[in-house]
Amino acid sequence: MGDKNTQLNVGVIGAGWWATSAHIPGIMQHENAHLRAVQNRTKHKAAQVARDFGADLAFDDYRELVLNGSVEAVIVSSTPNMHFEHARFALEHGKHVLIEKPMTITVAESRALCDLALKKNLQLLVSCPWHYTRHGIEARRLIRTGVLGDIKMISILMTNPLYELLKGINTAPTHGMDNVYTQPNVGSYSDPLIAGGGQIYCQVSHAGAYLNFLTGAQPEEVYARFDYAGSKTDIYNALTITMDNGALVTLGSTGATPAAIRNYEVRVYGTKAILLLELWKGNMAYHPFKGKPEEYSPLAADEIYPDRSPVLNFIDACLGLAANGSPGELGVAAMKIVEAACISDKYGKPVKTKDI
Repeated sequence: MGDKNTQLNVGVIGAGWWATSAHIPGIMQHENAHLRAVQNRTKHKAAQVARDFGADLAFDDYRELVLNGSVEAVIVSSTPNMHFEHARFALEHGKHVLIEKPMTITVAESRALCDLALKKNLQLLVSCPWHYTRHGIEARRLIRTGVLGDIKMISILMTNPLYELLKGINTAPTHGMDNVYTQPNVGSYSDPLIAGGGQIYCQVSHAGAYLNFLTGAQPEEVYARFDYAGSKTDIYNALTITMDNGALVTLGSTGATPAAIRNYEVRVYGTKAILLLELWKGNMAYHPFKGKPEEYSPLAADEIYPDRSPVLNFIDACLGLAANGSPGELGVAAMKIVEAACISDKYGKPVKTKDI
């Protein structure tokens, strides 16, 4: 393992809304990390973030940040259309990378980043906070050790009140987050050329990675239908997914829901037991076919969506203090579902992920 006294110098590409809300505070929280540099496309914004959060350097060109010899690890928190370019450049120049979801726009790009990180012996972590809750980690153990038996079916309902963001109507409410340092730019979530799509890229990317995180299974076939609700980006998604372990998955997701109503229901049906998770509510229950059910202690409010956990784990992984809890391969699995779903909706037929 690494030296707990070593300090990691971190640079942040795309120092905007989410970086200043989660990643940068996480860097500042970690005792073995230092915010060395920040980048924003606008020079004065980069300088302002550096001043307000204590970064040493500010850039408007991401290449200058990466090429700075003192930067050892890079967080890519730019818009999705730039993730691949930014992460590839950082990896090519020997920097560990944490990349925001959606990992990239295509499966091929995600695979290329994983291959490059492996070749360079660098950490590549996809930022999915759900992978760090104690319920998620325990659910993964139960599923992967066979406590539930063979997994036959998984049902997911994922909703989050961000349709105004996806439609470009209003960036201010940012689905329930108050007092943010800065708001998302117009178009960052509503322009498909920037965001890749709407709900499918923004939120189903979470659920796609979570499926692989829990089960280790890969998606083989996806059939999907979208409803755009008058928007340029998809607002409602209904997916049927067949996994390579034979499990059948139904996944429904939308950003059109009242601010007070969030659902992230994951129901896992095995041949020996079922597992019921309510991620937004912090609840989990185990129901065996034989024996007593178990209600797990609810998550505290600050445990439900641990938005700093990816960067905290990333720093530890870079320093050799912990294993990578959300490796890039999970992002590849998510992108298989996302890209296949987009193709399926466009052509109205099931899509084999091997054909992407």
